[in-house]
Amino acid sequence: MIYLDNAATTRPYPEVLATYAEVSTKIWGNPSSLHSLGSQASRILQASRQQIADLLGVMPQEIFFTSGGTEGDNWVIKGIAFEKAPFGKHIIVSDIEHPAVKESALWLATQGFDVDFAPVDRQGFVNVAKLAALLRPDTTLVSVMAVNNEIGSIQPIQAISDLLEDKPTISFHVDGVQALAKIPTADYLTDRVDFATFSSHKFHGVRGVGFTYIKNGKKIMPLLTGGGQEAGKRSTTENLAGIAATAKALRMAMKEQVDFAKKTSQMKQVLIQGLGTYKDITIFSGQEQFAPHILTFGVKGVRGEVLLHAFEEYDIYVSTTSACSAKAGKSAGTLLSMGIQPQLATTAVRLSLDLENDMSQIEQVLTTFKMIYEQTKKVR
Repeated sequence: MIYLDNAATTRPYPEVLATYAEVSTKIWGNPSSLHSLGSQASRILQASRQQIADLLGVMPQEIFFTSGGTEGDNWVIKGIAFEKAPFGKHIIVSDIEHPAVKESALWLATQGFDVDFAPVDRQGFVNVAKLAALLRPDTTLVSVMAVNNEIGSIQPIQAISDLLEDKPTISFHVDGVQALAKIPTADYLTDRVDFATFSSHKFHGVRGVGFTYIKNGKKIMPLLTGGGQEAGKRSTTENLAGIAATAKALRMAMKEQVDFAKKTSQMKQVLIQGLGTYKDITIFSGQEQFAPHILTFGVKGVRGEVLLHAFEEYDIYVSTTSACSAKAGKSAGTLLSMGIQPQLATTAVRLSLDLENDMSQIEQVLTTFKMIYEQTKKVR
């Protein structure tokens, strides 16, 4: 099997699963309980929070655990909008955001908020000048992802940070789900970023766990209320085993980040060169200012899901675009926002790499693609 759908989810490290199992069986007290078992669990919880904060270069009280990226995005977009509604009801999100952000913004529009979508250029990068033109006195939030999940474009977070530097009343949120442990933290977690969201299963952690960075002093309305966990910002008994496993996964993934970037970039380059020899191929992902592990391309006249299943026949697993959008049968929204014609956008297939892949697998993928390409001759 060759697995090239790592942007959708990664395989948990064996050490991470061992941590999850150990904490589940040995540290099963509720962190909120006052007895010694609760105190033991609380120590594990705070140690995990400290480790994650140290890895990101932030303070532990700025890390809040969630169930993943979707919850984190929903919480930040809706929580900030309602928290700051007395001061303004205008928010801006980029036009290529993950559905967790975009759908949250669209929902807010039904609740009396004014939403603008910052456009992107033909390569999939947010146009900072056009974003600046959208800013208003009543703007309370700007949300731009760090790495686009469909084509891998690294967004100009520093330039947007500079734009917002003298606008302290505007909260700046970055969806860092596809960026963490893939590109340098400084590229997306700038001093101007107020909120950032992350998901464990994107860096070899377990599913159903994530965390949100909230800069000290920044206010947000809770999405979940109840027992007052997570400093009253996110009530519910913490998934202690998952959180400990997340801290373990992040430590391991961050240690491998340089090797990850070098190896996946080399494999991506070979794929681009190999695919580029075919005349009916469109490559949507570049290399300069693109994440090293994401490559999206299409075959003229062949729908993405057809190519996906053709690869699957050879035990090669890829994706169309976003796994969330693919399951819902939606087109590649990022490509449409880039001005790609809908008929061409439907051909998109995403290959997302990891350190577990190697060059021999890439050569096998290219050999397999040659056969698939010949089979599509009549369609093309």
